[in-house]
Amino acid sequence: MYQDLHIFDWHAHFPIKGDLTQGGDNRTRQTGRIDSPAAVERQKLRDVQLAKTRHQWRLAFDFPEPETEPRSSEEQAERWAAELDTYGIDKIGFVTGRDNDELSRVVSMYPDKFVGFAHHDITRPDAAQELERAVTQLGLKGLKLLAPTVDILINDRSLYPVWETCERLGIPVLSHFGMLGAAGGVSYHPNMSPKVLEPVARDFPTVDFVIPHFGIQHVTDLLFLCWSCPNVSVDSSGSNQWVRWMPYKLTLDDLFQRFYETIGPERILFGSDSSWFPRGFANRYLQDQLRICRFMGMSHEELQLIFGGNAARILNVLFAGVQ
Repeated sequence: MYQDLHIFDWHAHFPIKGDLTQGGDNRTRQTGRIDSPAAVERQKLRDVQLAKTRHQWRLAFDFPEPETEPRSSEEQAERWAAELDTYGIDKIGFVTGRDNDELSRVVSMYPDKFVGFAHHDITRPDAAQELERAVTQLGLKGLKLLAPTVDILINDRSLYPVWETCERLGIPVLSHFGMLGAAGGVSYHPNMSPKVLEPVARDFPTVDFVIPHFGIQHVTDLLFLCWSCPNVSVDSSGSNQWVRWMPYKLTLDDLFQRFYETIGPERILFGSDSSWFPRGFANRYLQDQLRICRFMGMSHEELQLIFGGNAARILNVLFAGVQ
């Protein structure tokens, strides 16, 4: 246990050397044609800016530099299992890990601690069939996608077989909206705002859709989407430092307060967005978020929902924090 709570970190990334795109292709990492001189120069400038920003970010949070030597999946799984024991975390959800088969293999190493998500390209012709295989044969428990990497609108009818499969299998969808990447990353895309999800959420009311990072810069759109669609929830994962770039004062405290007032504790899920070592589990994020929720006066039951119970219910997994 962590303090007096059973913690389920619902949103983390399994670190696999060479897995630069965390389960997708590299469309969002491109800034133009790679054979264009302008794109090459733009990428150089981005790399310089990114290096400075990352260095400042790590100093601010007192995080170490990521390791560079390759590690096997077995080694990383063992490290993560030890990390959970060290911090008293009951379960962790890995939303990416190279591909569905590899992540399933990783989860099988510590099935009492690890939960995995399918994370393949949902625009491929066999996307629905692959999702079925990932869940029924590989044992994955949800679908993760990065909406700003999808070439067509999320609400395009051609994607409905994927949502129909989610509905039939009873699995949730974790869909990233908002800016992607660090400094120099992607800030514009037709799927950038979560409001494009509303037709899908309305057409599939029994599918749980979870939007991470409080919707990033589209927090207003997400609040109204949640108001409109009771099957849409939010997760709190990551540093949420994007609040510093909003044109009005906004804090993590404000986000928890506003979503708590709008949708209640039953639709807020804790996630750390942890990935690389030697940082491992980003305990600082859990400490910050738990402090905010405690100071808001939440009951023990409400805290247990946010920091574990909701994730277990949505993913339909056994968990000590669920009655």
